[in-house]
Amino acid sequence: MLVILVLVGVSSAIASPIPQNKRSKSDTDIKAIGHRSVGHDTNFYSPQKEKELGKSLSQEVERKAAVLRDPAIMVYVERVAENVAHNSDAHFPVMVTVINSDSVNAFTLAGGYQYVTLGLLLRLEGEGEFASVLARGIAHTALRSATREATKNEMMQLAGIPAAPLGTAGQAANGANSAIPLTILEVRRDDELDADYFGVQYVYKAGYDPKAFTDVIQRVWDPSTTGEKLSTNLSTFPPVDERLAALRKEISEILPPRADAKVSSPDFDAFKDRVRLLH
Repeated sequence: MLVILVLVGVSSAIASPIPQNKRSKSDTDIKAIGHRSVGHDTNFYSPQKEKELGKSLSQEVERKAAVLRDPAIMVYVERVAENVAHNSDAHFPVMVTVINSDSVNAFTLAGGYQYVTLGLLLRLEGEGEFASVLARGIAHTALRSATREATKNEMMQLAGIPAAPLGTAGQAANGANSAIPLTILEVRRDDELDADYFGVQYVYKAGYDPKAFTDVIQRVWDPSTTGEKLSTNLSTFPPVDERLAALRKEISEILPPRADAKVSSPDFDAFKDRVRLLH
């Protein structure tokens, strides 16, 4: 099974970590989506360099993984991804690829390259949930998480401080790594809260019911539903109850209810049938 470790932004160990969940006025303004910068940390990588890095990493992934090239799947995935990306703060083209694997996994590389597995798709129960998975990855793209991570690691190495291992950048659905210093894991969890925070806004702006976002968090990340038993100290994600509490607070405070919010579609039903057939 292909395993990709989370490499998201960390605060420099030279100074005290700055909490990632302090929100600016623009962060809370859904009308400003697409006209704001959400990745504020120092970044040694230019956008062009990030694109080149992402392309190189994607080629590495696709040499090792069984990529699914089914035309019907690809058309649907591209359409949903394009809608969410259009309603986001990402300034890179978003490219989503499906991996033919039973594992439940999703990860995002530098420069907008995103991967989801068939195993993950089989767990989803509506187009809103699928859009939510993509929105988290698109939020990491907007935040430039992977290159911010690389930048912070370089800063720590220059200061003579042991840094987290660098390799393929991405985001695993239930990521954990005992080799990463616990202080860095704590800050990575803040980055995952940021991906939740902005991702649910993108889902809402794209026309979906934000409850789909919390539903998929419970279905995919909650150990009580997945059967996985990860140590909280070793997980690159915050506890599920913490994530859900933050999301529900955000939804109630800045996402006005609306009657036309989309939960799913007949196209998703056809897509899910196709996924089952291919599986």
